[in-house]
Amino acid sequence: MAELSPVLKQATPVLAARGEGVYLYDEQDRRYLDFTAGIGVTSTGHCHPRVVEAAQRQVGTLIHGQYTTVMHRPLLRLTERLGEVLPAGLDRLFYVNSGSEAVEAAVRLARQATGRQNIVAFQGGFHGRTMGAGALTSSGVKVRAGIGPMMPGVVFTPFPEAYRHRCSEADAVRFALAEFDQLLVTVSSPRDTAAIIIEPVLGEGGYIPAPPEFLAGLRERADRHGILLILDEVQTGVGRTGRFWGHDHAGIRPDILITAKGLASGFPLSAIAAPDALMSQAWPGSQGGTYGGNAVSAAAALATLDVVRDEGLVDNAAEQGARLQEGLRKVAAEHPVIGDVRGLGLMLGNEFSTPEGAPDTETATRAHQAAARRGLLLLTCGPHGNVVRMVPPLIVTAEQVDDAVGLWAEAVRDAVNG
Repeated sequence: MAELSPVLKQATPVLAARGEGVYLYDEQDRRYLDFTAGIGVTSTGHCHPRVVEAAQRQVGTLIHGQYTTVMHRPLLRLTERLGEVLPAGLDRLFYVNSGSEAVEAAVRLARQATGRQNIVAFQGGFHGRTMGAGALTSSGVKVRAGIGPMMPGVVFTPFPEAYRHRCSEADAVRFALAEFDQLLVTVSSPRDTAAIIIEPVLGEGGYIPAPPEFLAGLRERADRHGILLILDEVQTGVGRTGRFWGHDHAGIRPDILITAKGLASGFPLSAIAAPDALMSQAWPGSQGGTYGGNAVSAAAALATLDVVRDEGLVDNAAEQGARLQEGLRKVAAEHPVIGDVRGLGLMLGNEFSTPEGAPDTETATRAHQAAARRGLLLLTCGPHGNVVRMVPPLIVTAEQVDDAVGLWAEAVRDAVNG
């Protein structure tokens, strides 16, 4: 009898039978408030009627039109639709299936277009588990351990983590930019550096937003040295942070943008976007894939984008995210073990720390598990697993936010009391 790999571990004990909106139901029909959204994937909630209808309709007409063999209308329409929301000038798209694949496609494009080999990534960043994407990842050693040597040409520099370094955000930005400049004169010459890759908010690394001044500083340095700036919007894109793209908070434009997760409400789909002049420098045969741009996924993505627009979900993410953050800060004020509450929009983290400032993984784990027992599904992140994160669907209401805060307060009390 075959079984799943023993290495696969569930974050919660739920055996999901169905999903509806912000809720999951187990086989006993117990309802759970799902503030994981499949790690930020079910942006329009579970089984949004318009997404379901679009996918069902597409399944009945064309499931797989392999896009380097034939073309299909859903992918063409999706490309046009994304053109309405992408940053100005990013007018060419290449589709694959997962965030990791899109990251590797972005790196391949950057190296081919510049003729340079090095990629600058940031400490705490997460870009995927495949060999190339894993080489760019430093959110935790579990992604890299036991599989080396990793892809060469990757260099790491500090991310501005004010809470970890016990300094102001302005000081953290100054430090991180200074370290970046030092890297360019000690480790990777600008003439050898193809690209900088960064998440607007560290995901697995602990839900830490990149300050706007830091992203602006990277943009200026990229322009000065002819380095490409890659924004990994796999988790932050499609409204998650209260803006359509996470980098919108900084008012900058990337050279290459990566999107996935919330793009298709749970169907596998990812893409990179770049200007025509840049995308045209990809070498012939370097872009392709059997399942990329799948017709059903494309139809679901079209419906997702329509729902996000028609239901005002970007504004809702900003509004409900502010409400959720306010509630989480009130809980933290009553429990000093939560040393920091941070994030953007509906992407929020609660960092558990000891009185000395060390990571308190044990209490974070107890709070996470207590929340699940009470009917609130959450995830942990951070290198030490001491950050409990909340990523509800963008359709979440004020009432559901308040319910979650109430359950979270009870879970934290349970955790603190042992």
